[in-house]
Amino acid sequence: MAECISIRNFNVAFGNTLVLKNIHLDIPCGQITAIMGPSGCGKTTLLRSINRFLELSDHVTIKGEILIDGQNIYDPQVDPIDIRSKVGLLAQRPFSLPMSIIDNVAYGLRIHGMADGKDLHRAVRHYLEMAGLWEEVKDRLREPAVRLSIGQQQRLCLARGLAVEPEIILADEPTSALDPISAQNIEQRLLELREKYTIVLVTHTVRQARRLADYLVFMYLGEMVECGEASAIFSNPQHELTRAYLHGAIG
Repeated sequence: MAECISIRNFNVAFGNTLVLKNIHLDIPCGQITAIMGPSGCGKTTLLRSINRFLELSDHVTIKGEILIDGQNIYDPQVDPIDIRSKVGLLAQRPFSLPMSIIDNVAYGLRIHGMADGKDLHRAVRHYLEMAGLWEEVKDRLREPAVRLSIGQQQRLCLARGLAVEPEIILADEPTSALDPISAQNIEQRLLELREKYTIVLVTHTVRQARRLADYLVFMYLGEMVECGEASAIFSNPQHELTRAYLHGAIG
């Protein structure tokens, strides 16, 4: 199993509070890895460490290494902007840019000089199709994105993120704000995108992890308790805390 992301002796503190404690983890390429655990266990902190969003927070101290394709992204010589173009983030709540649907998707393409003119329109269509949104918006491309439903806006954010051709997609509870049908739509997109991308998903829903995850990471109180093939952990968790969480005794 090839490792796409390797996390070594990774610690994060906010002020005097240690939030991640000596995380050592390999995340495989070309799979959906689900990070699970009770609220406040450090799932989102770990996720946002992978694209260096975390350092935008106040009073944060980061120690250790995260290697993507063998490169330590926290090396002082590494440009965080390059990392964030390689590692896309789909957040809990969609954040549509205050512009049209087409301009939302084209935003990154224009910044990076990746397409213009007819090529730009073809690229926008391509990424909207990948996000499963094209048929719903193809006659509304010039309308403000905020007119879309929340579920549609989440898929628009996915299309916008895909447009800069990341290698890795981070998804931070991407269905938590959505209705069941919209949530199912996002889950289906993630399953399809697994063929091309490495996906790291934070979820607090055991059922969702069962549906989506190839690889599973269970965290508790800032520590990585157990990780491995999802099917193996669901059928036979090795740690008592993992077993308790999966059976609803803690959470």
